[in-house]
Amino acid sequence: MNKNTWIVGFMLFAIFFGAGNLIFPPNLGFSSGQYFWPAIFGFVLTGVGLPLLGIIVGSLDEGGYKGALKKINPVFGVIFLVAIYLTIGPLFAIPRTGATSYEMAIVPFLAQPSSMSLLIFTILYFAVTLWLSLNPSKMVDRIGSILTPLLLVSIVALVFKGFMLLTGETPVQADSKVFTSNTSSFFNGFTNGYNTMDAIAAIAFSVIVISAIKGKGITKETGLFKQTVLSGVIAAVALGFIYVSLGWIGSHYHLSQSELTSIAEHKLDLGTYLLTHVADATFGTFGKVLIGVIVSLACLTTSTGLVVAVSEYFHEILPKISYKAFVIIFTVFSFILANQGLSSVIEMSIPVLLILYPIAMTLLLTMLLAKFIPTPQLAMQIPIFVVSIVAILSVLQLKFNIAPFMDHLPLKAESMEWLLFAVIGYVIGLLIGKNQEKIKYT
Repeated sequence: MNKNTWIVGFMLFAIFFGAGNLIFPPNLGFSSGQYFWPAIFGFVLTGVGLPLLGIIVGSLDEGGYKGALKKINPVFGVIFLVAIYLTIGPLFAIPRTGATSYEMAIVPFLAQPSSMSLLIFTILYFAVTLWLSLNPSKMVDRIGSILTPLLLVSIVALVFKGFMLLTGETPVQADSKVFTSNTSSFFNGFTNGYNTMDAIAAIAFSVIVISAIKGKGITKETGLFKQTVLSGVIAAVALGFIYVSLGWIGSHYHLSQSELTSIAEHKLDLGTYLLTHVADATFGTFGKVLIGVIVSLACLTTSTGLVVAVSEYFHEILPKISYKAFVIIFTVFSFILANQGLSSVIEMSIPVLLILYPIAMTLLLTMLLAKFIPTPQLAMQIPIFVVSIVAILSVLQLKFNIAPFMDHLPLKAESMEWLLFAVIGYVIGLLIGKNQEKIKYT
């Protein structure tokens, strides 16, 4: 591997190393307890593997995912991308940055968290986000380039001190309602990885990432696909280390019943609580302050970047509405949702992610297969449309109990009922479309 491979690898790591994502591994670790290893393996597959696979697959088509989706169906492509941008934008990801910052930087120093303190903080937080988004400059990128290494150093220091503190401790008791076996723990970790939203973000931003890779002098002729794969492996190892380490700490950090009751009463997120208290246990008040400030600033740069990216996308497809109007609309909407609290924002996102992720995974797999197998258009269309219907019906059954037959599908207990339909749809598409024009990514 040459120097550029390492540079691109760490660039990919920085893109997916989101401050907000740090709360999910310790949460999963604490909940899975003695079933930690199968659970974290499932989490890493979707929280690390899928996003990096998404970038790799995005390099297969000159037009990226926009081009691939246009070939499948232009209308579906627009609807799917709109859903992705809204998810990683004002519906969930942007509000989550504000709510995470509040719980990491403010709540640990309050005697009693309240909706008023959250309101005051988010007014300031989103006012700064709005100002930076209306005046986009390289300042945000420069701040982000400083904060990411600082955050990484802080987390690595926290991990090693946490290992020293917790080595010898027995794992906490797993949540017996969810984690009952190695198999159930793996699939619960797998679906928990959806919360990072990085796989669908990879679809939205793959063209930007691939352009950045090409900017390092790597072209299709000089092995863009190979270099992207190697760089992805570097990023995956680094991300996997962080997630596994934080998850292990969560699985060995014991909380009293009174602490768990307080978390539930104040509707706090378990992951943020664990991070701030581990920081306090390992480095004292200084550690708690440091990680709170760095995470908050990193979240601020993320929220600004997302507001800018999402506003630019919607201005592109709806040019009659100005970029500034979209910035204001999305920032205000994010502010309103952030005041529901972090746990509520995460809970609201789950049904949407349970629809988008199966579709995204089907898209990735069919595009990857098309790299090696001459694939007719129908072999991409049929599985994606069928999986879309199955995913929507599954969520409707989960939320409203209006499609009871979904509970009897194979792999339903593992939230993988879509997989069989994807395989059958792909095979049917191959058989029907074998005489049609072949699509092969080279």
